[in-house]
Amino acid sequence: MTSDQHHGDDVVDALPDDLDARAFAGAYRFPDNSRRRVPAGMYIALGVTSVLIAQVSSSKVNGGLAVAGVGLFVFGLFGLLTGGSMSVDERAALAHAQQAVGFPIGHASAQQVWHGLTSRPTWRVLAYSAEEPPRRRALVLVDAINGTVIEHMVEDNPEWAEH
Repeated sequence: MTSDQHHGDDVVDALPDDLDARAFAGAYRFPDNSRRRVPAGMYIALGVTSVLIAQVSSSKVNGGLAVAGVGLFVFGLFGLLTGGSMSVDERAALAHAQQAVGFPIGHASAQQVWHGLTSRPTWRVLAYSAEEPPRRRALVLVDAINGTVIEHMVEDNPEWAEH
């Protein structure tokens, strides 16, 4: 299937088969942040190599190579720092959120986000109470590396406050 299909005189946009979400079945597995460690190692190696070449061949290269090498090295260290392995999936995040909010959860959704300067993987959980209609709602941030609740907010559900 191409991105443009012809139906009579009309040209209709369509997704390629590999991007069609209707064909997807099964649970989605979020990519792990530990994948950041591979390019981080490459940046560190390239940075060290650049600094060494600049030191050994100082008469043939300018100082910009050493500065770039230091920059790559620092960026690689940042990648190692932010490449923590996620041990909490969205189901475990919902369980941690349940403990934090203090009411039985009915409908809920979890979204992976990144938190803070070190870009730490975090689950943002939006949860509604189990009553019909739900009387309370909560927003909970759960650390995806160690499962601690970073912060949470619970409030009456304003959509049903007058009922």
